[in-house]
Amino acid sequence: MAQKQSIFGRISQLLKANINALIDGAEDPEKMIDQLVRDYTNQIAEAEQAIATTIGNLRLAEQDYNEDVNAVKEWGQKALAASQRGDSFRSQGNTTEADRFDNLAKVALERQVQAESEVKTAQPMIDSQRDTVEKLKMGLGQMKEKLNELKNKRDSLVARDKSAKAQQQVQSAISNINVLDPTSEISRFEERVRREEAKALGQQEIAASSIEAQFKDLEVSAESIEVENRLAALKAGNRAAPEIESTYVTEH
Repeated sequence: MAQKQSIFGRISQLLKANINALIDGAEDPEKMIDQLVRDYTNQIAEAEQAIATTIGNLRLAEQDYNEDVNAVKEWGQKALAASQRGDSFRSQGNTTEADRFDNLAKVALERQVQAESEVKTAQPMIDSQRDTVEKLKMGLGQMKEKLNELKNKRDSLVARDKSAKAQQQVQSAISNINVLDPTSEISRFEERVRREEAKALGQQEIAASSIEAQFKDLEVSAESIEVENRLAALKAGNRAAPEIESTYVTEH
């Protein structure tokens, strides 16, 4: 009886377990479900062994019960046969044989009464065991259904977890690829190109200013040549000032 109560207790405890609450309260739901699956699997295996033993005991009790039922019939038939033989001998005046068969009939009837008593005692016990076995089978079936529910929840949870992690990776990759980010590779390359372009413009301006300076140097050189020529003329004794063509018209 204690074993049956223990089986019922384990089955009842597992069936009353709130899977969703256990999962929600777990730090690592996947590990929690894996542990629950292992616990349920072990409990189901133990329950199956216990139920198999209970069913075996029931079948033995049923065999004993059937033997007692058959014994009731057989001892009844033997009692009837012995009584009839006794009556036959008594009708013949053979009281000794008649009494012997009547006593055999009484023994058969005593055995029949014992068998009937066994039947009456076994009947409620067998009915109770049958009820117990049916409840155990039903509970075992519910445990297996809950185990399948656990496995399905685990698969669903793992799939959702992988999907969430994949989405996080995608979002992280998208956030890292930002063309407007001044620190990105594209922005740095663009800035370098702009600097190279500005440098080229600066070189062009430098080249242009150098040419203008060269022309100015030419102009300065021409004036210097004129000054030198005039100085040479003065030193040669031609002190006359150079003639300058007049642009005035003489009046008559």
